[in-house]
Amino acid sequence: MRIGRYLVRRLLQLLPVLLVIATIQFALIQLAPGDAALVIAGENQDPGYIAALRDRFGLDQPMPIQYVTYLANLARGDLGDSFTYGRPVIEVIWDRLGPTLLLLGISMVVAAVLGTALGTLLSRRVGGWLDVSASIVAIGSYSIPVFWLGLVLILIFGVWLRVLPTSGFMSVTGTHGPFGIVGDVAAHLVLPVATLASVYVGQYMRLARSSVRDALREDFVSAARAMGFSERTILFRYALRNALLPIVTVFGLHMGLVLAGAVLTETVFSWPGIGTLLYQAILARDVPLVTGAYFVVAVTVVLAALITDLVYAMLDPRVEYR
Repeated sequence: MRIGRYLVRRLLQLLPVLLVIATIQFALIQLAPGDAALVIAGENQDPGYIAALRDRFGLDQPMPIQYVTYLANLARGDLGDSFTYGRPVIEVIWDRLGPTLLLLGISMVVAAVLGTALGTLLSRRVGGWLDVSASIVAIGSYSIPVFWLGLVLILIFGVWLRVLPTSGFMSVTGTHGPFGIVGDVAAHLVLPVATLASVYVGQYMRLARSSVRDALREDFVSAARAMGFSERTILFRYALRNALLPIVTVFGLHMGLVLAGAVLTETVFSWPGIGTLLYQAILARDVPLVTGAYFVVAVTVVLAALITDLVYAMLDPRVEYR
């Protein structure tokens, strides 16, 4: 019952946040240079046709009226119709949601698990040559631009070695290799996942290293040693569990950064997800699609923060739902 009241209160608190987000993104897109009607018209520069396009999509209305109409449609779950695809925006985004969730989910899990495991092992060797070397690599990993790393991986594994596909979701030839469609998709995932995960694995490694090291200095660890528990049990059962709290928090906060990085990653690897869709919509000046995609990303980030709070309370019994 308490968690139910907590969820209701938090969801009500999210409404003003989403309203501010919708307002800011609408203003930024409306103030951007360019005319959507001219982009849609293409080579057809007939003034009557352009005027008809403006009337059809409501572009001839004053900005305050467009804003009120946008919020009213948004409240009904209507994100409008895409200029480019001629379909409801929500349907266009839904078609691209699966590949993006697949890419982001695997990348985040790989980064969190690998970084936490490395950081846990390094926490027992603080100050050694391996710790110093890993720290340098970690700093370099999240300092490298995502698009640059993606291009380097394409050059090495796609152009020079020719061992991995460099673009798309699966082979367009219909030949999926010895492992079928699943293996084909997995092969196409390797480079995008490696690119996106490598940016964050160093952060998780350093966070886990410091968190586990601090946990090993706590009194409960000394008590566990006095009771005869092995160092392996103390490290993974007690110290790591307490060190997971800040890691879970960062994992939730990273969702927004990963979604932002996905735009560059998906564009570099031609991955058919929301990131590529958003990039193409910006180039095409597809205002409903751009605002709809941004709003879906914002909702995802906000919900990720809420889920993080719930998981944090599950891991730490000292946290209560109020």
